[in-house]
Amino acid sequence: MLCLTDYFRYSFEDCQATADWLLAQTAVRPLVGIVCGSGLGGLADALKDQVAFNYKDIPNFPQSTVHGHAGRLVFGTLKGRACVCMQGRFHLYEGYAIQKITMPMRIFKLLGVETVMLTNAAGGLNQDYKVGDIMIIKDHLNMPGFAGNNPLAGPNDERQVLHKEKNSIKCEHEEIPHSDSR
Repeated sequence: MLCLTDYFRYSFEDCQATADWLLAQTAVRPLVGIVCGSGLGGLADALKDQVAFNYKDIPNFPQSTVHGHAGRLVFGTLKGRACVCMQGRFHLYEGYAIQKITMPMRIFKLLGVETVMLTNAAGGLNQDYKVGDIMIIKDHLNMPGFAGNNPLAGPNDERQVLHKEKNSIKCEHEEIPHSDSR
């Protein structure tokens, strides 16, 4: 069971140390980060001039325990753009705190990533959709948030850019303020 000190233990310094280690291992400076969800791990194999790291070898990085997730961070170029791809991601049901699950996004930012593409296998109610269809998800319900699991909860560290959007959520084209969950 996680105690409160474990819940917030992933500091800016942890993220910076991981980013520094990765930058020292590769000359690729990614501008695009891609999280390859179920069935899309092969996308990372399409990168040219690959430099790949097993999650278990990356300092402070969680390890994917889901069958079929390769557990690799792959740097390279895709259509001429420097990219980093996660082959496998992390889930609450694997026992990780939500801050650890989202830690790679903080590391991506420290690597210089400007655009992130998250992929996953998602269901839909539209019966016209077929397995394998690509769709854009414009919004979602943060179901873990209903139980108090928010990746932005905890001490606010201005060095972690993700906290700056903490006090508002965007829905359609209007901004809806909400209270701080701390």
